[in-house]
Amino acid sequence: MSSQMSITIEPNLDNLELITASVEEIGEKENWAPDLTFKINLVLDELTTNIVKYGGLVSEIEISLCSEDEVVTVEIIDNGRSFDPLTDAPEPDIDAPLGERRIGGLGVYFVRSMMDDLQYRREQGKNHLVITKRRAE
Repeated sequence: MSSQMSITIEPNLDNLELITASVEEIGEKENWAPDLTFKINLVLDELTTNIVKYGGLVSEIEISLCSEDEVVTVEIIDNGRSFDPLTDAPEPDIDAPLGERRIGGLGVYFVRSMMDDLQYRREQGKNHLVITKRRAE
């Protein structure tokens, strides 16, 4: 079975609820494990929040999701400032004592660790981030 959804939102944190509801709807339709729905929602919340807070003058955020038998693929497109989470976000020192750690940077770290693959490209003035997660672990 395969399902797709696309949503375009204004860069406003109030719109995160629309994303969550859409992911939960497709997860229920596709019979995802609750853990998969949680991880996809958490990652989309983190990435979308980062775009809204740090992307600059973003006019809209496009999210496309495709759920197939083996994998879920999500693409996030925004016209904010260029940011490649694979190379621009420093690796946090999670082994350092809490008082010595830099503030921030853990969100992208969690995205990288929870998803199976991330690919970034900058094309026609837009950030394109494609994330994939296997349905079975």
